[in-house]
Amino acid sequence: MASKILSYQIIRRFSSARQAGHAEPIVIRGIEYPRDSFTNVTPKILSFIGKNKHNQEKHPLCLLKKRITNYFYTRFAGRTGNPIFSMYDSIHPVVTVHENFDSLLIPKDHVSRSKSDCYYINEKYLLRAHTTAHQSELISMGLDNFVVFGDTYRRDEIDSSHYPVFHQADSVRLCNQNQLCMRIQNEIEVFEKKPTEEFSYKQPEHTLDASKVVEQELKAFLIGLTEHLFGKVGAGDRIGWAFGLGLERLAMALYSIPDIRLFWSEDPGFLCQFDVEDVNKNVTYKPVSEYPPCINDISFWLPETQEYSSNDFYDLVRSVGGDLIEQIRLIDSFTHPKKGTTSHCYRIVYRHLEKTLTQEEVNQLHKAIELAAAENLQVKIR
Repeated sequence: MASKILSYQIIRRFSSARQAGHAEPIVIRGIEYPRDSFTNVTPKILSFIGKNKHNQEKHPLCLLKKRITNYFYTRFAGRTGNPIFSMYDSIHPVVTVHENFDSLLIPKDHVSRSKSDCYYINEKYLLRAHTTAHQSELISMGLDNFVVFGDTYRRDEIDSSHYPVFHQADSVRLCNQNQLCMRIQNEIEVFEKKPTEEFSYKQPEHTLDASKVVEQELKAFLIGLTEHLFGKVGAGDRIGWAFGLGLERLAMALYSIPDIRLFWSEDPGFLCQFDVEDVNKNVTYKPVSEYPPCINDISFWLPETQEYSSNDFYDLVRSVGGDLIEQIRLIDSFTHPKKGTTSHCYRIVYRHLEKTLTQEEVNQLHKAIELAAAENLQVKIR
């Protein structure tokens, strides 16, 4: 009986939040955002806003941010020795659709704009999917050299290396022709030719020489940053180029952190391992304890009357189960040959980071997920 009562309480809390949301606006930092047909952000996701783990002292993401910042300051200094890069780590994550997509020339029909990929507040606003969303505004303010650190939000799979909230660092470095010439102590043209009246809205093509100078500087900086964090690296006799700064991915490799959920842990046994005076100190994470997983499967027929995405189910599971959910995998998809209806089977791995879960606790939570899925996604449990 107790199990049924708790399951009912969990499902009602989740359902009430969804139902109330249709009538009430979303309030973030005192600003009201009306809901519409695009709204898909959940109370669980909204609860992460303002936590800013990259700014939390003695946190691995904060240590990594400081190491990256120090390297920027060392690598790029002005004539007086002062850093030329400005750092921004507290920009609010609510952005406009224009900032997140249009300013970056992302096509209107690009898949990254879909509701199954992003957390929309409404048709005009969303939680930023990348810190690149702030580039256009900062450049228009006249900034030439800057780095943005921040939390970003995407609807994604659930496993040990994916989480709907993660952190990024985004950098921009711009220069004009005089500044470029000063770097190499030589005359060089930035553009092939002046823009014609017909294409006055478009930036002219860069010269090969100018492109090579900027490419060489970027490559040298990224190699230097990698060696600063991880030591000497190389790819043997191969050649390649790649760029991207996801703070969790770097921190997991740098500190040997096996599960991305740990970055949200308040367990002193985790956080005290990063209480160091020297941010450059090599820290290897040591598990506080190992707890066994519990695995349950759930199967249901997809709704025939409304659109369904696996990310809808993942969000529901996160809202009901929180960080007790270690992983969800779609292990089977079956379409009935006569009825044409489709069934999905998902495998859910439950694991607590700080204690051993009993099968009774897991069954209770699993039942709550089944009830929530049936009521809110209109699926039919098998």
